[in-house]
Amino acid sequence: MQNKTKISVALLAASAAFFVGLEKYEGFSATPYRDSGGVVTQGIGSTKKPDGSSIKLIDPPITRKTAQEWVKAHVSKDEAAFRKSLAGVKLSQTEYDVYLDFTYNFGQANWNSSSMLRNLKAGNYKAACDSLLKWKYVAKRDCSIRSNNCYGVWTRQVERYQKCMGVN
Repeated sequence: MQNKTKISVALLAASAAFFVGLEKYEGFSATPYRDSGGVVTQGIGSTKKPDGSSIKLIDPPITRKTAQEWVKAHVSKDEAAFRKSLAGVKLSQTEYDVYLDFTYNFGQANWNSSSMLRNLKAGNYKAACDSLLKWKYVAKRDCSIRSNNCYGVWTRQVERYQKCMGVN
């Protein structure tokens, strides 16, 4: 059973379940590849190395342990901006992980301009959950259509939505 208790975002951090889910959806690739949006990616969805440099297709393979270190460094760096965007908002751990996962996947700029964030700031938690389902496009392809070769993006959004609604 998920904990529905909402607390100050300042007291929350990415949970172990967050990182397990991240690896489930992002997968692991020792070698660099282009993701469904055409972005060069390596490890567990990393597009940048911990030093801030972009991953290149010619970069050498990395281990799963290195990938996990990279993703933890990335998330801990990005969490500060994520938390700041939610000043005054109370969330459950599940909601925090869902929206942080969204931000990891779609980026802080998209999060900052999203209806999810606007709804959360207005106290409209269910509407914020509903807003997750608007994010189904990658490179102008509708990922809810299986043949568009990005269906995993859609199934991840549906799972985020279900988790979100489960605590609201």
